[in-house]
Amino acid sequence: MFFASDNWAGVHPDISANLSRHAAGIATAYGDGDLDRAVYRRFSEIFESDVQVFFVATGTAANALSMAALNRIGGIALCHSEAHINVDEFGAMGFYTGGARVMPVPGPLGRINPQPLDKAIQRYSRDLAPGGQPMAVTITQATEVGTVYTVDDVKAIAEVSRRHGLPLHMDGARFANAIAATGVTPAEMTWKSGVDII
Repeated sequence: MFFASDNWAGVHPDISANLSRHAAGIATAYGDGDLDRAVYRRFSEIFESDVQVFFVATGTAANALSMAALNRIGGIALCHSEAHINVDEFGAMGFYTGGARVMPVPGPLGRINPQPLDKAIQRYSRDLAPGGQPMAVTITQATEVGTVYTVDDVKAIAEVSRRHGLPLHMDGARFANAIAATGVTPAEMTWKSGVDII
């Protein structure tokens, strides 16, 4: 067995067969086809809310484009030092945001703690852009070290983020594993806990 990454291996035969089945015929482009609408409906059911879905090829693209959507001049994304966006996706966020950077925040077991996060955000003056401006907080679910943020953990981080006017991004690198481990719904783990973008 080889567990380096799910995007290094071929897809499950059922996925391949389903892709082949939908590859036949004509479909409207740019997210307006029947299959696109079916995917939007299914994701809205899964997340128990109307959601926007943007198709990308990789998780790195999803994270970098999410950060680009949240970017501001001198943008800084606060994350754990072991966060996926910091240790596995070097350069992608900076490239797609035009130079935004990450600021690692300490915490045990690969997770940000609310108190150090609050202190890290307070380091930056809203009036002094040359030092950088926090643009978002980002957490990896599940973490690079195999731990999981609980719903209460996410809510506590979201509360700090909100207090400082920052959106909360969740990198869903191992999202399904986190849902299985905690027994909560995707909605409970994300928007119901304060996550703005995943």
